[in-house]
Amino acid sequence: MIVITIDQRKSRSGPDKVESLLSRLASDYDATRGFERTAGDEIQGVFEDGTVAVLLALDVAHTGEWSVGIGVGSVQIPLPRETRAGRGPAFEFARDAVERAKNTSGSLALSGPGNEAERLEAELQILALVNARRTESSAEAGILVSKGLTQRQVAATLEISQQAVSARLASGLWYEAARLADVAGRALDSYSMTMDEGGPA
Repeated sequence: MIVITIDQRKSRSGPDKVESLLSRLASDYDATRGFERTAGDEIQGVFEDGTVAVLLALDVAHTGEWSVGIGVGSVQIPLPRETRAGRGPAFEFARDAVERAKNTSGSLALSGPGNEAERLEAELQILALVNARRTESSAEAGILVSKGLTQRQVAATLEISQQAVSARLASGLWYEAARLADVAGRALDSYSMTMDEGGPA
């Protein structure tokens, strides 16, 4: 199972943003157990789909307002109705990951048993850094492409040439990052299933 713990950064010097994030995540992502506030400005959700978990983690980390920790491992079954009542190694790994995420430049970390966790974390941190370093114009074009628009349609929407769109996408490594995110999501899916079947603890 996959547990994601998210903690607001610099919460003592700014307003509480938890409720607005909870609303957005409930609308945009399907979870096995939806996100709930666990304590203070921290929230937690449970996932079975690795691809969804990766997209959500990168989305939230990209804002720069949150530290995101992904924990992979077994959980006590049946899962309780309330996420915050969940127990098991995946929850403990998520706690470790979110604490480490607070000290990473990409605001994202992953913890779990075995070497696979280290490899997946490295991939996700690279993706988080690519996202963070994109220019505003590159991000603008890439978001439109990720919504299904062709480069020609993006060019028309932004009132720029198709060559300019291609250049913006290339500078932001959009296609390469999307491919790596897809691969990482499927790998996380497989890794999580191995843990559910009694893999390394």
